Amino acid sequence: MDIFLYIDTWVALLTLTFLEIILGIDNIIFISITAGKLPKNQVKKATNIGLLLAMVFRIFLLLGVSYIISMEDPLFNVNLSWFQAGISGQSLILLGGGIFLLFKSTHEIHLKVDKIDDHQIEKLKLDTSLTKVIIQIVLIDIVFSFDSVLTAVGMTNGIDGALIIMVTAVVISILIMMIFASPIGKFVNNNPTIQMLALSFLLLIGFMLITESANLSNAIIFGRDVGSIPKGYLYFAIAFSLGVEALNMKMRKKK
Repeated sequence: MDIFLYIDTWVALLTLTFLEIILGIDNIIFISITAGKLPKNQVKKATNIGLLLAMVFRIFLLLGVSYIISMEDPLFNVNLSWFQAGISGQSLILLGGGIFLLFKSTHEIHLKVDKIDDHQIEKLKLDTSLTKVIIQIVLIDIVFSFDSVLTAVGMTNGIDGALIIMVTAVVISILIMMIFASPIGKFVNNNPTIQMLALSFLLLIGFMLITESANLSNAIIFGRDVGSIPKGYLYFAIAFSLGVEALNMKMRKKK
């Protein structure tokens, strides 16, 4: 534990913890929307289980980080007239997660847009069991954890005691998210416009995961390389949209 006597270790730990929280916001949004379908007495339980599983998955992936890095090697190649790519294990996980997010977000938006009466809402809640919700949370935890671990590895590369720093950052960030997950979940589920905005963000993130998957595969479509979308652009768009929505909410309160 001598590594914590150095200032560089603390800078790396604080920076990585902050990034883990930022990267975990989309995870919290997904968990909040999914758990919001459960009866009120089960929502907090599902949220806490979801975040604890996220922590377990991230630590497990960090312990097998050498295997994750080796997943960059192509498993097979695709050579079509209009599409060429070397499909790796990393790209398959991100592709599957992106498609799952697109499907889930589109399905949720469809339910919100269609007129559903109180009876149908109660029926949906009865049909949604805690087990089903946790399975959905586990699937998306794997994808978000994979992305989080790749970021952590890139940030701490070459730093002494990198694994200890990464595991500590993951534990701290998940504990912080567990504290704020409940109020964030209530806020999202109690404000329909914020919920729709959150679902739109998940659509964007799903699309970003698919482009990241194509980039990791060195995909070429119609003779053009597919580049990844910089996360900074995505988070700026999310922050800007939330700022506009905050102004709209303030205007609605005044009226």
